[in-house]
Amino acid sequence: MKAVILLSGGLDSTTVVYQALADGCQAYAISFDYQQRHRQELESALAVANAARVVEHQVVQFDLSLWGGSALTDDSIDVPQERPLDEMAQKIPVTYVPARNTIFLSFALGYAESINAERIYIGVNALDYSGYPDCRLDYIQAMQEVFSLGTKQGREGNPIQIYTPLINLKKTELSN
Repeated sequence: MKAVILLSGGLDSTTVVYQALADGCQAYAISFDYQQRHRQELESALAVANAARVVEHQVVQFDLSLWGGSALTDDSIDVPQERPLDEMAQKIPVTYVPARNTIFLSFALGYAESINAERIYIGVNALDYSGYPDCRLDYIQAMQEVFSLGTKQGREGNPIQIYTPLINLKKTELSN
């Protein structure tokens, strides 16, 4: 079975690539060059894709820095070194990029449908869940409904499934 994996090059997405492979999937990775300030993630994504021997690795380019609104895309906003968990639970952090996962999942959905994939894997987890609105279970469930209603595969009764194998884990649990 084919799966598209959102691959940033970080710990979460790297873990998810290997989970998809362990699940018996043919892995097709998709990464995004959205003019983010931390460009080394793209280099890491390429290295992970090569090491995991994914079938194909797409890098989609677009420019979210045009709108700013995040410490990850706007040079005028400082990137915090550490985010206390209690702060993440109380407010959406300055590292939130407006609609980023919606955009990423939309690209992944188009890619998945074009290759007849059955799954999309995304590495959202409990740490992200607390602060980012587009990493929460209710958001993923809503996007699953979009996948069912907004695609040919979905309307024909075989919607592409979103897999979130890390959603109930914290980053400290990923390294164990």
